[in-house]
Amino acid sequence: MNDLILLSIELDFSSPYLKIIVASMIIVLSYFFGIISERTSIPSVLLLILLGILLKLGLDYLDPSLFENLDLMPALELFGIVGLIMIVLEAALDLELTKKKLPFIAKSLLIALCALVGSVLLVGSIINYFLPLNFLLSLLYATPLCIISSAIVIPSVSKLSPLKKEFMVYESTFSDVLGIMIFYFLISFMESGGTQAAFEFGTSLILTILVGIIASYVLIYFFKDLKGHSKLFLLISILLLLYAIGKLLHLSPLLIILIFGMGLANHHIFFKIFKNELTAGDPIEKIEKDFHLLTLETAFVVRTFFFVIFGMTISLSSLVNLNVFIISAVILVALYAIRFIALRIFLGKHIVPELWISPRGLITILLFFAIPSAYKVSEFDPGILLYVIIISSLIMTFSLINDNRKQTIATTATPSNTPSDIPSTGDNPKNISKKPNPPAI
Repeated sequence: MNDLILLSIELDFSSPYLKIIVASMIIVLSYFFGIISERTSIPSVLLLILLGILLKLGLDYLDPSLFENLDLMPALELFGIVGLIMIVLEAALDLELTKKKLPFIAKSLLIALCALVGSVLLVGSIINYFLPLNFLLSLLYATPLCIISSAIVIPSVSKLSPLKKEFMVYESTFSDVLGIMIFYFLISFMESGGTQAAFEFGTSLILTILVGIIASYVLIYFFKDLKGHSKLFLLISILLLLYAIGKLLHLSPLLIILIFGMGLANHHIFFKIFKNELTAGDPIEKIEKDFHLLTLETAFVVRTFFFVIFGMTISLSSLVNLNVFIISAVILVALYAIRFIALRIFLGKHIVPELWISPRGLITILLFFAIPSAYKVSEFDPGILLYVIIISSLIMTFSLINDNRKQTIATTATPSNTPSDIPSTGDNPKNISKKPNPPAI
């Protein structure tokens, strides 16, 4: 009797209860992966991808025909878009702006831009050399590979010193935003030509910034006095709406999300005109705290399902292709070489572990699948993406583990009143103790 019940459950993949069980178990496992990640510095993203691969292998074993007519790409794209928005919001809400930090923020932006542009040009040349693609198309395929994944960086750098951690949050966020802008600029350039594409890009950038600023003020003005229990999800829905409309209008909607998040996190600077001294408490601060918690929880769930579904779409056969491995290895060497040059120029000698914290992930996958069908080519094997994502994440993992070990040794060997943070912005080690550390992210 029990065997018959188990068999019926095993074969009935259409059962909504079975789907609920699987989804719930995935979230539970993701929570424990986060704990493992905190204790071992192994990115939970890698564990989620591995879970997706094992899940697919298990389902293939139980029912080989299950994936024949199942298209997971629409779900992957949907989770990727929502996850990207939530992750950028999560990062923006952690960024504190002050006059003293403006040079630090500007330096982070400059490093992200220089490393990104240099990487795109070099990796594009590598792809152009190995594969029969023209140079512009090679640049388009190179761009997703050159963007640092804030989805992996932000949860992984919690144990770094405050200064290093804040730099990585800024750089990875700027890398996401700038990478997306470069990606769609290249598409516009290939479709419209140089002059028109540059004009459209400049107009789109200015318009996006204006829309982001106006939308932020309008939303905060209405939501600060809005009553009800569902206003936070209403606010998220409006932001998703703005993102989708901005994308359809060929703007850079991720910049709108970033502007809103940074404005809300620094409401004491941007929304002074809404402050009411006669009102008890600060409604904008309450919105910021509640919204921060909501974005953290939502990003966790969306990121979980995105990487599990991505793992289920992976074709393991591409990993045994020697040519794919060689191309991936050359691309990785190029990425770290450009990053070393950029960090060495702008930060000085103290560039470890920042040099090795350069993983690829959600945004790389999302932009690869966003390449228009007119420009998709079979010569570029998706296994290159998988190798770059996995190896760059493993390099980051070993680097963080090594850094944690060094910090532990330094803590036990150094008196508690001696500053242990290593300056990562080119500061003179003799003077670093005279400067107040920025708040932890």
